[in-house]
Amino acid sequence: MQAGTLQTEFAIQGMTCSACSTRLEKMLSRAAGVQEALVNFATEKAAVKFDAKLTSIAALVDVVDRTGFSVGTDQVAIHVRDLKSTADAQCLSAALKLINGVVGTSADVAARQINVTVVAGSLQLQQILAVVTAAGFAADVPRTELADAETLQRLHDDQRLNAELRTLKISIALTVPLVLQMLLQFAGYEDSHVGPELEVLLATPVQFLIGARCYNAAWNAIRGGSANMDVLVVMGTTAAYVYSWYLIYRLGPAAEGELYFEASAVIITLVLLGKYLEAKARRRTTDAIRQLMDLRPETARVKQTDGLVAEVPVTEVRSGTIVIVKPGERIPVDGEILTGRSELDESLITGESLPVLRQSGDAVTGGAINISGLLEVRATHVGQDSMLARIIRMVADAQAGKAAIQRLVDRVSAVFVPAVIGIAIISFTVIFYTGGNFESALISAVAVLVIACPCALGLATPMSIMVGTGKGAMLGVLIKNAEALEIMEKVDTLVVDKTGTLTEGKPRLVSVTAVGEFDETTVLQLAASLERASEHPLAEAIVRGAEEKGISLVSTDHFDSVTGQGVTGSIVGRTVALGNLKLMRALAVDAQLLSTGADAARAEGQTVMLVAIDGKAAGLISVADPVKQSTAEAIRDLHAEGVKIVMLTGDNLTTAQAVAGKLDIDRVEADVSPDQKADIVKKLQAEGRIVAMAGDGINDAPALAQAHVGIAMGTGTDVAIESAGVTLVKGDLRGIVRARRLSRATMRNIRQNLFFAFIYNSLGVPVAAGVLYPVFGLLLSPMIAAAAMSFSSVSVITNALRLRKAKI
Repeated sequence: MQAGTLQTEFAIQGMTCSACSTRLEKMLSRAAGVQEALVNFATEKAAVKFDAKLTSIAALVDVVDRTGFSVGTDQVAIHVRDLKSTADAQCLSAALKLINGVVGTSADVAARQINVTVVAGSLQLQQILAVVTAAGFAADVPRTELADAETLQRLHDDQRLNAELRTLKISIALTVPLVLQMLLQFAGYEDSHVGPELEVLLATPVQFLIGARCYNAAWNAIRGGSANMDVLVVMGTTAAYVYSWYLIYRLGPAAEGELYFEASAVIITLVLLGKYLEAKARRRTTDAIRQLMDLRPETARVKQTDGLVAEVPVTEVRSGTIVIVKPGERIPVDGEILTGRSELDESLITGESLPVLRQSGDAVTGGAINISGLLEVRATHVGQDSMLARIIRMVADAQAGKAAIQRLVDRVSAVFVPAVIGIAIISFTVIFYTGGNFESALISAVAVLVIACPCALGLATPMSIMVGTGKGAMLGVLIKNAEALEIMEKVDTLVVDKTGTLTEGKPRLVSVTAVGEFDETTVLQLAASLERASEHPLAEAIVRGAEEKGISLVSTDHFDSVTGQGVTGSIVGRTVALGNLKLMRALAVDAQLLSTGADAARAEGQTVMLVAIDGKAAGLISVADPVKQSTAEAIRDLHAEGVKIVMLTGDNLTTAQAVAGKLDIDRVEADVSPDQKADIVKKLQAEGRIVAMAGDGINDAPALAQAHVGIAMGTGTDVAIESAGVTLVKGDLRGIVRARRLSRATMRNIRQNLFFAFIYNSLGVPVAAGVLYPVFGLLLSPMIAAAAMSFSSVSVITNALRLRKAKI
């Protein structure tokens, strides 16, 4: 991301269909300083990347307001212990208002409290506290204010859903008498009319009070130069309502039984019912994030300096703190076990159903359940840096993104509403002038307007992506963006790094061989002393092997790493080099004496490093990195799905072929330097292949970014994870098989949704327009059209929810 570029996310209120999200996205994209804007109708969120020098969050909020929508806000109450005067409050308020995302403040000097109103989700509480501290005040936050953005969003969603339900109940209560009299008439009870006066009293609040949101949204859409679902609903219901008044005016008491107030009231009530059911179903699509959030314990048992244990909020735990975890409790933070041994249930984090044994020295992830033993854990990552927090962010980001197929749907939705209005006008005109009367023409036009809602189209793709990415998180497969999910099913070539991807990434020293005047102890001591300055896994294996043999290491006077070849240095006056044959040749060392032993070790799949001391061949060190138990199974499954496997490694060709032979890998690229990995991916892409790259190290990052889909091992480096589109939490290649199957299931679900949405409109609009009128002898009722419109959106969401039970 460029310097000065910021990224923020808003919760948008007031969107009613995909045309709304398309319009808002267009307006935000055109705003000064905005580099990219994505508005997701399904998640009701806007993600904006902008230049902080040219615009601000407040300016972006203003764009949202001018487009006819609103941005959710949160209020944080901060206790400022040394807030003593109005002048102090004014000074602090002025400082807080400079924060990007703060939209207002109010102070209560007597209570020593300042209330800060912020754009929901735009900044962290720590940012506010940092400004308060920088302004010279001491502050603390009540525990009730420590809820994060996701928790607050859940609270807002609950409140809004309850309000929707209350409004729906009132609308139903006013509409039922109107519908009841109509049903009684159909049943032959001619004297069941409630009378025009009562119809007006019942229908008018529904039309203009409960339906006010539709009028406001329609006006905002028209003012913004576009049309949405509300425009269609308002046109249809207003036509029926106004025509009923016209009949009352023209016929007087004789209008009884001829009015259409029930049609307008029922349409609005069904729209509300559809939106309520849609909102309830929509919540189920975010169950994955909710379940992950529920994994976070609220408190932790902290071991204090005096040895006593105190229970404190997790938010107060810092890196380095020692926490005690009893059997049956969730681990509150990411950390390392200091003492204890236990089985942990990590299923909701890694997707692995069986408990795993963890003991002293092992890393643990916050949210895992401690099943059997008492553990003492030193915290390493807390708060927003924890694995669980990162997983939640990645899932949320993926759900907010757009797949390529969604952009096509957005373009269709943008012209859909105007086209429907045109069809309604044509339908009215044709029916009216070809033998029909005014009423039948009006009914047809209203039915067209109501049935042709673009909601189902707008929800088809994002709902499936929301459920699919959530399902992936439950399986330990984190999808970073919708594009990766879309492409994964098309991958036909998988490029894998060997160390840490195919293998455990925890190599061990196998043997040391000395030649000439040197002995094994000297070779290992000098090699391990030199490698102590390196962070490479092979170096760690050599150092650990020397320590296990009781060999004392000595200090290194000089250390130099030669990329793709090895390391050199000076130790107690001796020049030492450790690496491959390239390094030996570069240093003019004759390694002929080492070739036979090296070839034999490589044939066993071991990695061999040649050692030179004072310019002479001194020996060789063999290290083996065990292949992961799950690797062979994963490769078999990938082959069964038609995926070609290419292994990249910096190892010698003999070693690489030995490993590849055991795993039935299709192609081997050995002696590959880090900067060559991305070039190999490019060559495969040039051959027309859809390439996924799996790796775990810093040197894999360029290749991960170059591939169509980068796949990072969750056990790898942060750089690799940031460069990848998919992260496997457990670092297990079987996760790639799951990712492909998840992609295939999700894309199949999207195609089903789009097919249903297009077919629904392709059939519904002509029927409502009266194309089949001579066949059926009747027109589609506006009320039936409203019910069909509501059903279409709910059915799309229900189909997306089937993904939760899909076998992946």
